[in-house]
Amino acid sequence: MRVKRELRDELVDDLLDPRRLGPRPESSRVMTLLGPGMDAFDGYVGRFLPQLALAVIVPGTVIAVIATVDLLSAAIIVLTLPLIGIFMALVGLMTRDKVQRRWAAMERLGRHFADVLDGLVVLKVFGRRQEEGLRAVGEKHRKESMRALRLAFLSSLVLELFSTISVALVAVSIGLRVVEGHLGLAPAMFVLLLAPEAYLPVRRVGTLFHDSTEGAQATVDVLELLDHERHTGSISPPVHPAELAFDDVEVRFPGRGTPALQVDRLRVSPGEFVALAGPSGGGKSTALHVLLGFLAPDRGSVRVGGSDLRDLDVTAWREHVAWVPQVPGLVAGTVRDNVTMGLRADDDEVREALDAAGLPFELDRPVDENAADVSAGERRRLAVARALLRVRRGAWLLLLDEPTAGLDAAHEYEIVRAIRASGATAVVVAHRPETIAAADRVVAVAAAEEAA
Repeated sequence: MRVKRELRDELVDDLLDPRRLGPRPESSRVMTLLGPGMDAFDGYVGRFLPQLALAVIVPGTVIAVIATVDLLSAAIIVLTLPLIGIFMALVGLMTRDKVQRRWAAMERLGRHFADVLDGLVVLKVFGRRQEEGLRAVGEKHRKESMRALRLAFLSSLVLELFSTISVALVAVSIGLRVVEGHLGLAPAMFVLLLAPEAYLPVRRVGTLFHDSTEGAQATVDVLELLDHERHTGSISPPVHPAELAFDDVEVRFPGRGTPALQVDRLRVSPGEFVALAGPSGGGKSTALHVLLGFLAPDRGSVRVGGSDLRDLDVTAWREHVAWVPQVPGLVAGTVRDNVTMGLRADDDEVREALDAAGLPFELDRPVDENAADVSAGERRRLAVARALLRVRRGAWLLLLDEPTAGLDAAHEYEIVRAIRASGATAVVVAHRPETIAAADRVVAVAAAEEAA
């Protein structure tokens, strides 16, 4: 329980660490690891590892004691015991792929379920039913589980069979020598009672091996999530607007053959309003994540006022950045709580930010975390108001990912006017022609294969 708690705490702390570098894992994967994955960890740490220690200590001790009474029986155990280990290894090789497939099926089911929940309202509106999809994924998960269980039972049968035959060889040898008078009855009974104890810990290791594999796989996944680079920069970032420079920047994601972002040269002057345009999947959001310090370029450099972004203190740097993600997050509380988001601001400042974003909400209006009581456009304008308040409190770089998506022309005009009036350097991912036309400059960002 202590190890599980420490692993859970370490993983959550790592995901919330501002110095973390690398792509954020999918929430469904994290939920699977912290839930069923850590529960399966009980079998690995709580049962398998202690039994493995017993399997190393007990057989050697039993063999040594038997050798003091009957060397032949000890020799038979020494010769037959490795056979169980060999078959355990063979069974392990066979079950490893099965367990990995089952674990992958569980993660796939979790992702599918999370995606369906995220889009449930849209799916319902358009009459798209998901019962068959969930049933199909669940059936695949059931089949993989039954295959793993079938193999586990068969492998246990093999181990029991070989251990039984090994004990039988010792028993036959003892019986024949007792009949012929070469071995006394008392030593024979002593060896006969003690011999199964040499095989029992090894058999139990084989039995618990299947319980441990899921926990071991979950542990590997947790350690993979914890194994990544961290920001080590310590230089203080510029406190006033500075030039942003991309030089031969390339970002790649694991398992993807082409770069997620490829920018040869890009300069953003202080106070400039730059729109990033291009097809979906071209790397526009990735460019914002690089500027935020969530991702580090695999090649090239990003410079802020002459200093490499890697060398900056990333926590201090983000204090000068106001960000509106593609899907803004909300917290359970009031409108005031969602605009300030940890900043100390009086009601007049919050009201000004809301008015600039075109959102006539009362400050004490309650807001639900899942945004059920606000529209998609209102949710986005809340995030814009939050960003504008940060600019008023010293941030000089605005990073906005589709800030006008889902808005009508009047509200879109208000958002664009507020961005310009803020005086901050603005890098905006945009698809709408009106937002693109309002920018000082448009930079086309396309996927590597499209650019080629």
